[in-house]
Amino acid sequence: MRKVRAATALRMATKTLPTTASAPQQSPAELQQLVAPIALYPDELVAQILAGATYPSQVVEADRWLQQHSDLKGDALAQAVDSQSWDPSVKALTQFPGLLGMLDTNLSWTSALGEAYLDGEQPVLDAIQVMRQRAQQAGNLKSTLQESVTTQGDSISIEPADPDVVYIPEYDPWIVYGDPLDPYDDWSWIPGFHYDGLGIGFGLGIGIGLYGGFDWGWHHWRADWLGHNLRHGDDHYVSHTRDFNHDNGFSGAHADFNRSADFARTSSFGHTAGAAALNYRIPAGLHTGAFSGFNHGGDAGAFADRGRSSFGGGFRGAGGFYGGGGFHGGGGGGHR
Repeated sequence: MRKVRAATALRMATKTLPTTASAPQQSPAELQQLVAPIALYPDELVAQILAGATYPSQVVEADRWLQQHSDLKGDALAQAVDSQSWDPSVKALTQFPGLLGMLDTNLSWTSALGEAYLDGEQPVLDAIQVMRQRAQQAGNLKSTLQESVTTQGDSISIEPADPDVVYIPEYDPWIVYGDPLDPYDDWSWIPGFHYDGLGIGFGLGIGIGLYGGFDWGWHHWRADWLGHNLRHGDDHYVSHTRDFNHDNGFSGAHADFNRSADFARTSSFGHTAGAAALNYRIPAGLHTGAFSGFNHGGDAGAFADRGRSSFGGGFRGAGGFYGGGGFHGGGGGGHR
């Protein structure tokens, strides 16, 4: 009898043990909305963005670091970036300062994108392919002087037309795919990342040859559409982020999010976060646990929310702002 009671008590105790809640899985439609702003970027850049988005704290730190070291150019900048402790994907994004600023400004979206990729590589990559197919069917995705668009089986690849010069496409992610999408909550426009029309435009090209000698440079990344994963060098890219906290193995104390006012004081484009940012709240519709361990008060709250000072009115900029050096305006760049 004692054994029966003990076994019953054990079963009841096991049933009532607390479990760690996982992040809610997003539907295909939600993932398509999430990837819409970057689905039409070149394959290598998509790989860098998805990988880098799993380290939102490092994205913010790298963006601030570039602002604070704007005097560094050329090889001196590349060497300084290489010496940082950031993930290779975040180092790679420093090749595109304006893009890094966009990821920082839209930190909630960046965090949600990173967590979605951690939750499932294939669904996110499939969502990107769905959006490319929709843009192609709408007549808005085709080869140009700036990029080459090719189809192999069910996969659409986008590559720079010149392997040493990258043009970041500018488009309205909510209308370029044909049937309009609902904009992502609190999406903030910044100059150089929006084409005011139905098609796709291009600003200035960015030379990437300077970073070719580093293992985090452009040519060390690709999206493997058949294998449904990202490749860094010859290997399957695996993120070791500690910015998220759920039961897929990516958990931690979020130490990187507890930063001082050194990173909280200024946005990517000189907009101070302001007192309102001290009361940080995750926007409606955000499915992420990235801020679950975050210190929401004081300077740390301002750090997490630093981009929200530009939300609301936002920017609707014309083309070509990418910040920093390495511009190439030749060829067919900047068509409208």
